Amino acid sequence: MQAKEIVVPTSAISMLRKPDPLSDTQMTVSMGPQHPSTHGVLRLELVLDGETVIRAIPDIGYLHTGIEKTMEKEKWQQVVTVTCRMDYLNSSGNDLGYVLAVEKLMGVEVPKRVQDIRVLLTELNRITSHLVWFGTHAMDIGAMTAFFYAFTQREKGLDLFECVSGARLHQSYFVVGGVRWDLPPNFLDLMTEFLDGFPAFLDECKRLVTGNKIFQRRTKGVGVITKEAAIDWALSGPTVRGSGVNWDIRKSEPYSGYDTYDFNVPVYSDGDVWSRYLVRMDEMEESWKICKQAVERLREPGPFMSDHPKLKLPERDLMKQHIDVMIHHFLLASEGFTVPVGEVYQSIESARGEIGFYVVSDGGERPYRVRVRAPSYVNLSALPAMVEGSLIADVVAVIGSIDIVLGDVDR
Repeated sequence: MQAKEIVVPTSAISMLRKPDPLSDTQMTVSMGPQHPSTHGVLRLELVLDGETVIRAIPDIGYLHTGIEKTMEKEKWQQVVTVTCRMDYLNSSGNDLGYVLAVEKLMGVEVPKRVQDIRVLLTELNRITSHLVWFGTHAMDIGAMTAFFYAFTQREKGLDLFECVSGARLHQSYFVVGGVRWDLPPNFLDLMTEFLDGFPAFLDECKRLVTGNKIFQRRTKGVGVITKEAAIDWALSGPTVRGSGVNWDIRKSEPYSGYDTYDFNVPVYSDGDVWSRYLVRMDEMEESWKICKQAVERLREPGPFMSDHPKLKLPERDLMKQHIDVMIHHFLLASEGFTVPVGEVYQSIESARGEIGFYVVSDGGERPYRVRVRAPSYVNLSALPAMVEGSLIADVVAVIGSIDIVLGDVDR
């Protein structure tokens, strides 16, 4: 059999080779890791010729926490307290990817109500994540007001997470086999109130930033990556869809019943900062549509946990009463069960792209191995291809357009 030729993007080769000696007009500067516009502890080694970027080398690892190894010392049900701390703006999505992987290993089918709850909160999390991106990305370029607009609305979303799970940022609400407890009685009404006011807010944001001529000049034609290069770099999420690639795991490999929801996948083809901006703005509207549909489905009651014998809580008199939330949380977290021997890969569409969990079980009460395919890490690898040849001022705009989270990069 003839060996298949592997084509490595040119920028990847330039990153690996020994740096060329600098000319008299070039200089090397360190951008970060404390720079606010690098969106965390990212350091870039930039070789500049005047204000033009000749070479860019990302230097990561400042936030490394060993999360994947930490998962391997926790019981299966306890791992969700760790997964949410990787991409801390997409906590529900992280938890969902992990529990789906374990449920696939166990052959567990969750109730329809559980699927709808997971979809609702994951899409709400996508909205709140994109709001952080919108506010910080606009502020990177100089639009201060947008930041306050975005975070005011995001606070309302975090209030909803606090209502349903007791936590605003790291919810750990999804568990293997279902969710920790059913939705509070007033949650759907609060969610409806939030959704009813969201379109007007989104229109105001578009009027404030999208139509701004200065913002357009700072983003159009900047940080371009072609469709072919985006595929070569294995980019995903809004970053790859901004280069004209129609790839969304919710559509291509549906999970949690996404194939039963009516929504579109925004795709723009210019591959620049402007296109990636438009994709995320449209995605917030599509997530709003999904949330509206999920709320209507959840009006009907149903079970919030699988009846799998390994996952059902023991029958206790206390369980027949209005059990204290903390006791319920403790029972679910401490409940030990074994998972059949095997390995599985499960991916979902997070706010930043494809996040995948490779989980291995040796038949014990804890994962034998857990490895994560983090979208921020992969998308960041293409940053040199986007910024080399651009002005140093454009580097900030490009970093904001790929929407990285350093906890997701370093893990």
